[in-house]
Amino acid sequence: MQGANIITVLPTAAATIVAMLAFAGNSLLCRMALRDTTIDPASFTLIRIASGALMLVVIQWLRGGAILRHGTWASGFALFTYAAAFSYAYVSLSAGTGALLLFGAVQASMLSWGLLKGEHMDRMQWAGFVIAAAGLVALLMPGLSAPPPGGAALMIAAGVAWAVYSLRAKGAGDPTAVTTGNFVRAAPWAVVLSLLMASQANLDGPGVWLAVLSGTLASGAGYAVWYLALRGLGTTTAASVQLSVPVIVALGGVLLLGEPLNWRLALCSTAVIGGIAAVIARSGRSRR
Repeated sequence: MQGANIITVLPTAAATIVAMLAFAGNSLLCRMALRDTTIDPASFTLIRIASGALMLVVIQWLRGGAILRHGTWASGFALFTYAAAFSYAYVSLSAGTGALLLFGAVQASMLSWGLLKGEHMDRMQWAGFVIAAAGLVALLMPGLSAPPPGGAALMIAAGVAWAVYSLRAKGAGDPTAVTTGNFVRAAPWAVVLSLLMASQANLDGPGVWLAVLSGTLASGAGYAVWYLALRGLGTTTAASVQLSVPVIVALGGVLLLGEPLNWRLALCSTAVIGGIAAVIARSGRSRR
């Protein structure tokens, strides 16, 4: 029995690590494209979703599986909403700040859903939750290093949409098949957005390639692996493992994009990550 448990845990752990690296890669690739190239957010979103969908369709075809039998239009729309808000937010946000806002919103949304579904928190967990919320509020307060309010609001909306997508993923079936179906269903919404924003469309080679990398590797493959990881993760655990992403992105932003790591971001990150980590740690103990 113990051997079976080890076999079950190892694939989940490996899938979770790969998924977190993919999530961090998305933030870095998107910020790099929208800061250093002339591609517009709508075009980046369309290319990212379309290239991810194409790669997944090919994989699913090679596996001999159906393309649209799995996934739902609701999940596809949640995926599109996340990707579009994410792209527009990164026009003005640094990689580290964007990732902190994104995953702070993801965790808050998933934990709130857990509470609505009957999960309970003790005083220490509530204290951690309040500290995390205070960290996000402090980051958003006006000041010299506060993120632009429009970009911050868009990234928080992206986080809520990603939480919806993740919650809908639990128990949804074969990870690759479901992710393929969701990406294919997200693509028409991205086309509509691009048509509405056609007057602002602008493409260049480097921006297109960054969008393709984001779509095929960091999104398509990354999300399929995330669906696989979610099979072995509880709701609160799924929220907590994403705490690693803002740290990875902030370090990547400093090392790869030359972004500064200011004290405000560092302190707020500590509050958000530490607070929600306390919630999860206590949750794990209560289940033993």
